[in-house]
Amino acid sequence: MDRKHVNDWLAAYERVWRTPGTNDLVTLFTEDASYQQGPYWTPVVGLPAIARMWEKQRKGPDEVFQMTSEIVAVEGDTAVSRQEVRYGEPVEQEYRDLWIMRFADDGRCRSFEEWPFWPGQQPANPADGSIEQ
Repeated sequence: MDRKHVNDWLAAYERVWRTPGTNDLVTLFTEDASYQQGPYWTPVVGLPAIARMWEKQRKGPDEVFQMTSEIVAVEGDTAVSRQEVRYGEPVEQEYRDLWIMRFADDGRCRSFEEWPFWPGQQPANPADGSIEQ
């Protein structure tokens, strides 16, 4: 696995998200892939289940959004990227995600985990870093 392959995979992910249907998911994920939408979420396992989740999550292939990706790390079969996604025009919702991807020998993702963050989420501690007691 190298940065070029990960960059190509990220571009393909966006392209498939913008494509009608879910037939092209087979180019991204292995048949038995695991897709976890948050660090504590139950993973969706298997290509048919990922396809159902995919269609349920998106508004459609013509959904208006802009996505930028930055590869943070690649080591062995594992890559981490930072995504920024802004939905709507004007922007109605935005996310910053960390994606952890583990790839099979054929270059498709066998394990996908995202850590989504969005405006309005606040830490338990005050902004100044002090801890209220």
